[in-house]
Amino acid sequence: MTGILKLPGAISLTPHKVSVCILLQIYAPPAQISVPFPFSSVSQHNRLGLFLLAITKSCDDIFEPKLEELINQLREIGGLLNHWLTDHLTSRLSSLSSPDDLFNFFSDMRGILGGPEAGVVEDDQVILDPNSNLGMFLRRCLLAFNLLSYEGLCHLLTNIGIYCKEALSSCPSYDPPHLDDSSNELEYENMDLENLVYGKVDEEIEARERASEGVSFHLHMPKALFDLAEDIEVPADPRSRHSDKDREVGQYMHPPTNTLRDTDSSAALFLRTNWQIQGFLQEQADAIERHGGSFSLNAFELVLRQLQKSAPKLHRVRFLRYLNSLYHDDYFAALENLHCYFDYSAGIEGLDYVPPVSGCYNLGRYEVALLCLGMMHFHYGHPKQALEVLTEAVHISQQQSNDVCLAYTLAAICNLLSETGISSTTGILGSSYSPLTSIGISLSVQQQLFVLLRGSLKRAENLKLKRLVASNHLAMARFDLTHVQRPLLSFGPKASLKLRTSPINVCKELRSSSQLITEFASENTTLTTDGHFSTAWLKNLQKPMGSQVLSQENGSESSNNAFQFCGQPSSIPGSVLQLMGSTYLLRATAWETYGSASLAKVNALVYATCFADVSSTSDASLAYVKLIQHLAVFKGYKEAFAALKMADEKFLTVSKSRILVLKLQLLHEHALHRGHLKLAQQVCDELGVLASSVTGVDMELKTEAGLRRARTLLAANQFSEAAEVAHSLFCMCYKFNLQVENATTLLLLAEIHKRSGNPVLGLPYALASLSFCQSFNLDLLRASAVLTLAELWLSLGSNHAKRALSLIHGVLPTILGHGGLELRARAYIVEAKCYLSDPNFSISENAEIVLDPLSQASDELQVLEYHELAAEAFYLKAIVYDKLGKLEDREEAATSFKKHTLALENPHDDEDSLINML
Repeated sequence: MTGILKLPGAISLTPHKVSVCILLQIYAPPAQISVPFPFSSVSQHNRLGLFLLAITKSCDDIFEPKLEELINQLREIGGLLNHWLTDHLTSRLSSLSSPDDLFNFFSDMRGILGGPEAGVVEDDQVILDPNSNLGMFLRRCLLAFNLLSYEGLCHLLTNIGIYCKEALSSCPSYDPPHLDDSSNELEYENMDLENLVYGKVDEEIEARERASEGVSFHLHMPKALFDLAEDIEVPADPRSRHSDKDREVGQYMHPPTNTLRDTDSSAALFLRTNWQIQGFLQEQADAIERHGGSFSLNAFELVLRQLQKSAPKLHRVRFLRYLNSLYHDDYFAALENLHCYFDYSAGIEGLDYVPPVSGCYNLGRYEVALLCLGMMHFHYGHPKQALEVLTEAVHISQQQSNDVCLAYTLAAICNLLSETGISSTTGILGSSYSPLTSIGISLSVQQQLFVLLRGSLKRAENLKLKRLVASNHLAMARFDLTHVQRPLLSFGPKASLKLRTSPINVCKELRSSSQLITEFASENTTLTTDGHFSTAWLKNLQKPMGSQVLSQENGSESSNNAFQFCGQPSSIPGSVLQLMGSTYLLRATAWETYGSASLAKVNALVYATCFADVSSTSDASLAYVKLIQHLAVFKGYKEAFAALKMADEKFLTVSKSRILVLKLQLLHEHALHRGHLKLAQQVCDELGVLASSVTGVDMELKTEAGLRRARTLLAANQFSEAAEVAHSLFCMCYKFNLQVENATTLLLLAEIHKRSGNPVLGLPYALASLSFCQSFNLDLLRASAVLTLAELWLSLGSNHAKRALSLIHGVLPTILGHGGLELRARAYIVEAKCYLSDPNFSISENAEIVLDPLSQASDELQVLEYHELAAEAFYLKAIVYDKLGKLEDREEAATSFKKHTLALENPHDDEDSLINML
């Protein structure tokens, strides 16, 4: 969803805005200099000013806080002045009992504004600049008061009475300000008038209870955009009505996620403007796209139906119904709502509309409808249909000269080609936007993707679509990460080429994407940020300080002393922050690919700590997955499963969610290490079921399931079956150009031949995997391939021990610096085996060279509970101790060897715990 343009306009005066005006009068009282009463320091005064700045920016929010909530917020920032501010606010509101009181109040408010009419102003006098945020808010309130009719003034007085009475009734222990004896007479004089006001309030509430036929709902639209305002009668729905009182349409709008606060029956006192409704719908659309299907489908659908029934011409509601159905995998409802939205509104309402250059409006927004339809097919895993629809959208956008839609459509095609496995686009992609195809040169899917990425990036830069530019830079970085750039032309003089990926280009693209944070304000379509920022700022007052990544929330509230304004969110649009966070996630993925586990962990931590509030559920879960995987590799499964439990509670575990896939991956690794082969096979079947049956969809999941199935067969010594699965997996990866997965599959084939006793057959696969790793800068995987290559050479005989040892020493710094527990233990064991196989090596003279790495390996493997490798490490230690004549140490090592061997032979003793996890 794109943003709503925020236009200035008059506001409707409500009791909450009157309360803010009272606080403004406290902050800048007329004819007072220096620090005004009752503030004792500049910091206290500034604290209230920052609070007012935030609360005035959120004045257009659809949900306004009640008096009780405003008082609670004042307690957070008031400090020692808490009781005085609360008493002054409530007493001042209670004193507004007649139209004359309101007139005098707003007349006094004019005195705190600066300007030519303010007269002589002292140097240190506190006065509001009329053009500041606070000054503009006050001027809008004054304008709204001047435009009020007498009937509207009486309604405002009644609403103020209800506003105060509800706050007092909800706080029975609240003590009103005590007056001294000299003020008793004034209190008795005002008693009858206050009783009269509250009596009218009671009558108003009873009248609203009797009004069961309908509830009034007004849409006030700015004349700059809409030419008419209409009054709509909302029929009362008995299923949605509470027993105490009816509520307006704004009350039925319960947010789909817990990021927005709910409203109760006391919130339905004021009409909502069209921009407030549009802002609310925009907020809900963002929440749906961020949190996916983690909220109730039917609850929010009921809200949208009620709103659509109340305002039939508010077609944006249909788009939200489409999003709600889309993220809950209701294909037919999503398709119907999408068609209805474009049938009724031509796709104009609710989307940023950039007129075509030709100025032709009679064909509506057909190209935008095709773009949404293509993205829907992509979401449901229909790549061929999505590509056909998006290609049609390209042609229509070109015909209508809709450059903006064309830019977004090309970006969508790039995302489709990079995310799904499409082996050929013949007959689908046209040649109108590919200059090379017009001269008879056929391009592969990857070359077409490169051409499209460059074209989309250039088009977005020309149109100054900053967010799309940043997104395209991210796509280019992702492409450069996994693709070797080859020349597109196959003729002419050929220069020497380095067929390798370029990490420098990846870093350049990521840095270019990060520069968006300094340029977001210049984009053509600017999101409404002020109200959302300030609302989040106010809601954050009671959040505990500090990072909560992979830690239980204690629910403690921040104290007044711990309150820090620097800890509140910034006013940068959420979409910009999401793109910024995506750069850190892609950095983490890049460092994982290149083999730097520490830098991958740092970038994932930065994302989980700094971008958790604006990230989507999918991206946030990906960051947690990377951190948990790091724990499993470097700390063992105990800590990883503890962190997984926290992540499982934080994120909804649904089909194909990242957390569920991670759980199955950890269970499979743990089962293989413990020797639970039946359980490992069951987990492989679970992974295979999660993947879609459509060709080219869920390629990452299909590859993961195939690799784990082959490893399970290898652990069961079914070598021919494991080789067959690995070979078919390599063919699939080669067909869809999954190069990193190709390197992993080739290494697995080499391991299968090594374990089956055919090291000569395994050497070509290890060398091919090594070639892939060098081309794609897969440093850690390259170290693992060299380690396997050394084991293959060692398997050919003891005369190759020195060559194998030389290979190991070449990659040992990489393994010890970035490898996990298992890889380091393997390196230690192979190094010891090389020394022991060398006929020129003397154990009695150099025993520590062998024993130290074996002891380190056995310790790390016991943390992983990897019984097979641990048994091998203890077996080698027993051999060394036997040759040294250390019988006690030999018996201890032999006992540990038997323990791990028995654990492998009887894996059912502790299988119940793993089954319970599954």
